[in-house]
Amino acid sequence: MEDKLITLAILTFEKAQMLKMMLEAEGIEVYIHNVNQIQPVVSAGVRVRIKESDLPHALRLIEENKWFESPKPEKKPKEEGEMRVLVPIDFSDYSLKACEIAINYAYKRGAEVMIMHAYFSPYFPSAIPLGDTMAYQANEESARNMVNRVQGDMSQICAEIDKRMEEGILPKVKYDYTLREGLPEEEIIAYGKEYRPDLIVMGTRGKDQKDIDLIGSVTGEVIEMNKVPVLAIPENVPFHDLAEAKHIAFATSFSQRDLIAFDRFMDVIKGYDVQIHLFNISTSRDEWNEIRLTGVREYFQKQYPDAAISYTVLDDGDLLLAIEKFVRDEHIDLIALTTYRRNILARILNPSIAKKMLFHTDTPLLVMHA
Repeated sequence: MEDKLITLAILTFEKAQMLKMMLEAEGIEVYIHNVNQIQPVVSAGVRVRIKESDLPHALRLIEENKWFESPKPEKKPKEEGEMRVLVPIDFSDYSLKACEIAINYAYKRGAEVMIMHAYFSPYFPSAIPLGDTMAYQANEESARNMVNRVQGDMSQICAEIDKRMEEGILPKVKYDYTLREGLPEEEIIAYGKEYRPDLIVMGTRGKDQKDIDLIGSVTGEVIEMNKVPVLAIPENVPFHDLAEAKHIAFATSFSQRDLIAFDRFMDVIKGYDVQIHLFNISTSRDEWNEIRLTGVREYFQKQYPDAAISYTVLDDGDLLLAIEKFVRDEHIDLIALTTYRRNILARILNPSIAKKMLFHTDTPLLVMHA
């Protein structure tokens, strides 16, 4: 039975060619197809495909060669005590809400805001035959049109922000914007290393639409690969200021890493008047969980004597459904949780709880990297 072809990656034309050469040098047959020859911007690149039986070998090569890791950029100087908030946007309806929440947060914390948009240019310098397909060839004029369009879109959203600041709807804070050419998830992660924000705020669609929306998968990749706390804001969230989130739940597996991440979480929400609901991300109410919960309670009473913290052990059963019930019963406004750096094979075969929740819930998520 012939192996079926599977998509290994969707990249720019140049990166797809580089990956193809690397894999073929190791004996892996590679096919490259355009995702969308008419509108390559929508598809954001060309599709690199291999035989399904070659996937484990290809993933090992990618990990060993650190192929998807960005080179270390030159970091922008950052003064002691300076805070920065990065807001990647795609000019959708929920982009403005992400900007509003970021600006309100920056005002409270004395931070500056950087609004970022990454766009994929359809311009390739040449067309190279690739079997039965051909790389999409766009002329220089279309590339200029793309830059002009995203510049116009960014100017429009900045004009709306300025208007709301002048009207007093938004506080006046220092903000700027940057445009980056490339795949969104790659550029956000790379620019994050350069800009060194203290928080990344990203808007997402509602849970029923995330499976058809590019930014949902981009947010998931940023959460998985980035070390900075990420605040993911679904479009249907009723508030425009984190100060309106009065009930914040923190998910824990009772590990030492979660206790360290909790310190970072407390720093993110410093100055906000909130009720913190600590809950477990296993679904067993056995004695061992109760014992660990008692130990965690004693720890937090000593470390954070002034914090309002309650403790809950979720009902048995499906974890996501148990969390959904907990959020509804306790009127949770935001869920905080940790995620861990894992290799590409683990991310494909077993998505993290953070990524599962991103696509399952309409509750904002604050994700810390342990």
